Order: sequence, then C-alpha cells, then structure tokens
Amino acid sequence: MLTGRLCWVSLLLVLGVGSGSGGGGSRQRRLLAAKVNKHKPWIETSYHGVITENNDTVILDPPLVALDKDAPVPFAGEICAFKIHGQELPFEAVVLNKTSGEGRLRAKSPIDCELQKEYTFIIQAYDCGAGPQVTAWKKSHKAVVHIQVKDVNEFAPTFKEPAYKAVVTEGKIYDSILQVEAVDEDCSPQYSQICNYEIVTTDVPFAIDRNGNIRNTEKLSYDKQHQYEILVTAYDCGQKPAAQDTLVQVDVKPVCKPGWQDWTKRIEYQPGSGSVPLFPSIHLETCDGAVSSIQITTELQTNYIGKGCDRETYSEKSLQKLCGASSGIIDLLPSPSTATNWTAGLLVDSSEMIFKFDGRQGAKIPDGVVPKNLTDQFTITMWMKHGPSPGVRAEKETILCNSDKTEMNRHHYALYVHNCRLVFLLRKDFDQADTFRPAEFHWKLDQICDKEWHYYVINVEFPVVTLYMDGATYEPYLVTNDWPIHPSHIAMQLTVGACWQGGEVTKPRFAQFFHGSLASLTIRPGRMDSQKVISCLQACKEGLDINSLESLGQGIKYHFNPSQSVLVMEGDDIGNINRALQKVSYINSRQFPTAGVRRLKVSSKVQCFGEDVCISIPDVDAYVMVLQAIEPQITLRGTDRFWRPAAQFESARGVILFPDIKIVSTFTKAEAAGDLKTTAPKSAVLEEMLHNLDFCDILVLGGDLDPRQECLELNHSELHQRHLDATNSTAGYSIYGVGSMSRYEQVLHHVRYRNWQPAALEARRFRIKCSELNGRYTSNEFNLEVSVLHEVRVPDKEHVNHLVVQPPFLQSVHHPESQSSLQRSSVVPSIATVVIIISVCMLVFVVAMGVYRVRIAHQHFTQEAEAAKEAEMDWDDSALTITVNPMEKHGDPGRGEDETEEEEEEEEAEEDGSSSSSDSEGSEEEEEEEGVGRGRRGQSGARQAQLEWDDSTLPY
Repeated sequence: MLTGRLCWVSLLLVLGVGSGSGGGGSRQRRLLAAKVNKHKPWIETSYHGVITENNDTVILDPPLVALDKDAPVPFAGEICAFKIHGQELPFEAVVLNKTSGEGRLRAKSPIDCELQKEYTFIIQAYDCGAGPQVTAWKKSHKAVVHIQVKDVNEFAPTFKEPAYKAVVTEGKIYDSILQVEAVDEDCSPQYSQICNYEIVTTDVPFAIDRNGNIRNTEKLSYDKQHQYEILVTAYDCGQKPAAQDTLVQVDVKPVCKPGWQDWTKRIEYQPGSGSVPLFPSIHLETCDGAVSSIQITTELQTNYIGKGCDRETYSEKSLQKLCGASSGIIDLLPSPSTATNWTAGLLVDSSEMIFKFDGRQGAKIPDGVVPKNLTDQFTITMWMKHGPSPGVRAEKETILCNSDKTEMNRHHYALYVHNCRLVFLLRKDFDQADTFRPAEFHWKLDQICDKEWHYYVINVEFPVVTLYMDGATYEPYLVTNDWPIHPSHIAMQLTVGACWQGGEVTKPRFAQFFHGSLASLTIRPGRMDSQKVISCLQACKEGLDINSLESLGQGIKYHFNPSQSVLVMEGDDIGNINRALQKVSYINSRQFPTAGVRRLKVSSKVQCFGEDVCISIPDVDAYVMVLQAIEPQITLRGTDRFWRPAAQFESARGVILFPDIKIVSTFTKAEAAGDLKTTAPKSAVLEEMLHNLDFCDILVLGGDLDPRQECLELNHSELHQRHLDATNSTAGYSIYGVGSMSRYEQVLHHVRYRNWQPAALEARRFRIKCSELNGRYTSNEFNLEVSVLHEVRVPDKEHVNHLVVQPPFLQSVHHPESQSSLQRSSVVPSIATVVIIISVCMLVFVVAMGVYRVRIAHQHFTQEAEAAKEAEMDWDDSALTITVNPMEKHGDPGRGEDETEEEEEEEEAEEDGSSSSSDSEGSEEEEEEEGVGRGRRGQSGARQAQLEWDDSTLPY
C-alpha cells in the first residue's frame, strides 16, 4: 500500500514537471504539495521549564517534541523549526532531530534570577513542507511555555544599619532591647530569607532570636560596666553568613540617683598654669526632686604636705623676713646641725622641717638661746598637728616649757594642750609685781584635736594674751589668776615636747610629753607680730579660686576660709549652683611647687520643699595632680684663678675674691622642628629664668682660716641693703636669706680676703655653692684659687753686664758638632756672635726700661692706692705670665745647651713684644703697671730670685 502510494506520487510529479511551464506549473505543484503535506505538526499545549541562573539549558516538562501525521513522507512528515513568539526573549528553540521532531529550549544569554524570576511565551513547531523547494511549511498550534529561573545563592546577607544603639536601665531584664534586621539580594525564598541570627562576641550577657531581637540574659550594672559593644551576624536559609557583622552598642543607664555628674576624678596641673577649673562640666542630678536650696562645700585637702599646704620652701627665718616680721626671732626647732644640735635626737619627716613627738621625747634648749626673762611683750608662733589625747585620763601635753632646772618644780611659762584645750601659762616674778594677776589662758577649739595642721600665733602684751589660729583671732574663754613666783636663784630649763621636772623627784627627768607634730616653733622676745604678718605667715600659695566672680549671679552666696582651702557656696537655683561650681578652680602661685597629689572633696546639703526626708547627695572625691616643675640649673661663672700683690692682701680693704662672679639659672626647653614633614628629633635649647636664692656658702679649702693672720670680711651694710644675713667662721662665710640672684651677685662682689702675713702664703682656695628652696635646687661648685705675687729682685747693670760675657750663655752657639763643621765655623761664628750680642743688648735695654717703669708705677700706686676702687685693682691673669729668669741661674751647671737656646728665643720674643706694644697706654695698662710695682715690693728668698715678669704682655 505504502509502495503504491509512493509510486503514485512519483508519477504525479513526473507528469506535472513535463506537462508545461509557467504559472500553470506552479499551481500544479501547490496542488500536489497540498495533497502530499496534508497535516499540521502537533505539540503539547503547555510546557513548564526550569533554568538555573547563569546557565543556558532549560529543562522542560514535558520535553519539547513535535509530531506530524504526514510522516514518514519526506519533508511533509519532518519537523524543521520551533519558533518562539515574543520580544527580546533570552531564549531560543532548536531542532535536535527532524525525523523524530525532538527539540531543545536554551538561553541565548546568561539568565539572572534577580532581574526576572519567570518567563512566559508562545512556541510553535513547523514541518518541512512538501519538498526542499517548497516553502509552504505548516505550523502547529500555539503552545504556552512557562519557565522559572532557579536561584543560586550568590549573595550574602547584609544588615540594614551599619550599627545599632540602645539604652537600658540597670537592674532590669528586657524581652527585647532592640531588633536587628538583615536582607539578602538573592531571588529565591530559600536564599533571600534570613533564617538565623547569631551574637559573635563571646561572654556577654545578651542573646538573640531568629527574628533578630536582642535581650539581656542577666541584670546589668552601671557600676560594673557602663557600655557593651557586641557583634551580630546573620545567616540566610542556605546557611551563608553575612558579609560583614554589625555592631550593637548597649549603654547602661544607672538607676536615677541624686548626685553630681560629669566630673573627672584626676585633674592635672602644670606649674605656671595660673588658675585651672576643677569641674568645668559638672552638674547636679536631683532625679526630679523638688529642691528648695543647696549648700556646697569644696575643700582642698593638702594636709599630707607639711603644715597644711605646700609651704616647704624656705626656712622659718626667711619666711619671717619675707612677710616683713621684725628681727630677733629665735627658732626653737631648727634643723639639726653642729650649731643647733638640741634637735638631733628628735624624730623628723623626710623634709627635716617637721618634728614628730611620740610621747617619749623632749629637747632641752641650751642656755643663752632664749633670754632668761621675757618682757611684757613677746610672740610665740608654731605649726601644730594634734589629735585626741591618748588614754582615758588625759594628761597635759607640753609644747614649750620653762621650769626650774633643780630643787623645785615651778613652771615660769609654758604652752601645753590639755583635753583638746590650748593653755598658755605665764607666771610673773615677785620683783615685777606682788598682786594677784592673770596666769593661765585657756582656748577651747575643735581644731586642736582634728589631726590637721594649723598655724598658731600667741601675741603677749601682758596682761592681754591673744591667740591667732589660721589667721583668725580667738580670745581666751577662761583666764585663771595666780600669785607671782617667789624670787630664787635657781636656774631655769627651757624645753620643747616635754617639761623638765627638776624637783620633787629622786632623779630629774622629762614629764608631760607631747603627742603630735610641730614645725616652725619660734619665740620673739620684746616684739609682737602684726595681723598682716600673721596672715602672711599662715597664707598658702596654693588654694581654691573662683574665675569671674561677677558672673556668679546675685543668687549665689560664697565664703572662703583665710587660707582659701575651703569654699562654701549657697543658692536656691540648681542651674546657678551648677555654673558656680563649674567656675571653682585651683591656683598655685609658687614657681617651683612640690609635685604630688592634692585631695579634693565636694560635700552638699540639700533642702526640699516641705519634706521631712530630702535627697542625699554623695560627696565628690577627686584630686589635683601637680606635675613636676621645670628644674632650674644654677650655674656660677667667673674668674677661677688670679694673682694679687702681697701688699693688697695686707691692706685694710684686702683682696676682692669674686669681682666678676655671675649667677645664671637656665632650663632645658625642647625646640620644635621647623619643617613638619621632617622626622628629625627636636633639638634642646637652654633658656634663662629668674628666681630667688636662699643661701650661698663660701667654703675655705685646704684647712680652716687662721684667725691670727687671715679672715674673710663683708660689710654688714652690703647685707642689710639687700635684706640678707650672713655668718662668718674659720671654715668659711655663709650668706643666707631669700633674695634674687642679682642681689647675691652684688653681695658676693664685696666679699674680701685679708692676710697679715702674706709672705708665707703661696695660694688660698675657696669654693662657692648656692641653693634655692633649702637645697632643693643647688648650683655647681665654683672653685677659686688666689695666689700671692711676691716681688722679684731686679739685678743691677753691673750684674747684667757681667752675665753677658759668661761662657755658658754663649756655649750653645760655639759648641762644634763635628769635625767637618770646623771648616764652616770660620765664617758662621762671627755672624752668630754679632746676633747674640745685639740680642743681649736689647734685653738689657728692656730690663732697664722695665725697672724704670716699675718704679714709676710703684710711686703712682703709693699715692692713689687708698682712693682706687677695688674692682680697678683686679689682675687679669689671662695677660699675665711668670717666667723663670735665665740670668738668675747662669751659674747652674745642670743647664744644657737646649735650655740656653730656648732662653735666648724667649728673650728675643720678649724684646719683639715690648717694641710692638710700646705705643698703647690705657687705663687698664696703668693698673697693670701699678700691680707690677706692688708685686715687686719686698720680695725675698730663693723662690723670689727665680721669678721674673714676662714683659711681653705689658705695654711700655
């Protein structure tokens, strides 16, 4: 059947081809094709496909297959194409097998799920028509293709916010403090959804759920930790973690507690900074409490630094003089030394200015230090730190006591503490008065036993006794009268720290010991301190201050204590109080303050409106750290060696030792580099600074002075004009007192040395060392050597002429060196002889002129020596040399040829120097000539015969 059909078709084709041409042939072919390609291709009505993004293969369900009922007729029963209907679709369909009709759908370009997740379009199948020349293909019906893009997990989760912040109150458990949220750019639910969150930071009291809610797992404490910082990551459902973790900051807010906020515990102070605010941002938190008024007390607690504040500067005598106190002060507790050895056995602190009494020690003050009988006017001053008396039964604690040394036990005057009361006892003698008179004066003050330093001044103008404590005046609350003491010839003993009990006991001993610390205990007989002096002595150069008093407002009341270590402010407006406390500052006017800690305490008292129980404000405990000041480098400079004629040592004015001494103080300062781009280290430069000195010691080296023939002298007027004092001894001279460096220079310029027997003296050596702040800063040790210029005996002309012809003087010229040189000596010796003779003649002329000018200078010196200034008589040793006169040792057999030749060269140099400087005659040259005359007067001995002036440096 099939074979017959194919034959029939072939026959028709043959007939058609051979029957004619033109339009009729084409029509016949179409008719024939229509009869052969009778059926359309057939495909499914819908397809569902899946393609993975970034891939080109589409998996269809069902598979893409087209069928044609014309099969197996060639062309008519074959599938030639699949066509997709739609604009700009990224897909194409291809035929894999024409006969079977199998096809494939693929992507023309990469598919991105994030751009489009699904595609829907129409597809049709086309058969191959009736033959190869026939284009009339038959197409199938339209089928719908729905393709879904399969996602790839190519994106990581990202958080919506780079950081999260939350504030919680301490002591609470939160279900959710805050929620973090992450997103994923993948298109599929599997990869675009966030399935989990995780806290990366370990050991934190927080947890997070799958929705990103963070909660605390325990109660938080503000005191334990103010802030937490945790890292959180997120995972999508494909378990891909976030590309970057997010930061979650949780601030813990304390439960509202009334108190001061925003203040710093440590405040640094650089010396020289002036006034520095202590709490520039402080403010009071009242937790909405209704406050009617508040009182603030700011206290600078510097009691750990001796005597209440930074006063460890100068000695008590120096401080008294600085404050303008009258002279005559007697220090009863000086630093231990050879002259003041009664305090050597007492306990002292590191500064050696504070003495500690433990109830077992006392000191006897030697006789003669304090007058035996005080007048009706005198002053006792002291720094004292004292606590409650030990024991149930408090005994008297003696500070100062003047009692009988033997036989009896009478107290003539005493100062002691008893039951936190200060008592001053003063018993008059019968020869002064025989009436019942005031004898004991009592003061009851809390400060006596508060274990703090206080400054006490007792002014006595009998019968009136006044106490000043920290600059404030206190009258005695109790005065007890007594009879005068009967006259006796018993010696008295003055003691400190205990009272001497000479009678009523088998063995004299100390009693009534003091427990506490004392410093600067002084007594001034016959004088009283003024209120101004007392205020100056107890004043402190560091303390509290207020910046801009006018800006405090009228609603603020404030009060300073005398030493400005306590400031009390009061007001009814919290805002004004905050601003007032922000202006409180610390000031230190010392140039070199003691580095260390100064404690600060701010206490508050609050009153509320009509409430019995008001809010309580905790104290503020802070401290000021005073940094180390720039240390000065004190340098002494000047001439360290010179000579003077013996006559000047013997004169009434003596020899000025330090005519050009210079005192300079410098400090090292780092200099910033000029180019900021360079990395070169900063260079250090020295800058001068001005400050005071408190003593300069001149020590005698090489043995003490012999008072029978030598001494150091200084006019007292030079000291008094510059408000300085001095002590003199055989070991040296000590100048002390607070004064500027220029004052000390001026005084040192007038220190003289005298010696009545300078003939036996060759040299004297001295050393100077200066100090600031009781040795805290010391200078270099400047050494000086002063030598005596002894006179030289100048030989007469006959002696000189005799020396000219001596053979040893010409021996070096005529001495033959070898036999061959004898032939040349016939000419050379004559020339050499002439040169030598001329040189000797010139030398004789120079010596003669020198003797003449020395005599003229000596006469000039004797006429004007008393009227000339000391500074004009100084010798400049840089232009003065002493040489050995070869003419005085012409007979020495030990001198060789080389020495003789050197002497001749020196003589020629002297001759040239004399002739070249003969035209210059100045004032300084005249002084030098006067010195020559003085130096050559009265000189004798073997050493004198060996010395000669080097006139090459002297003008003629």
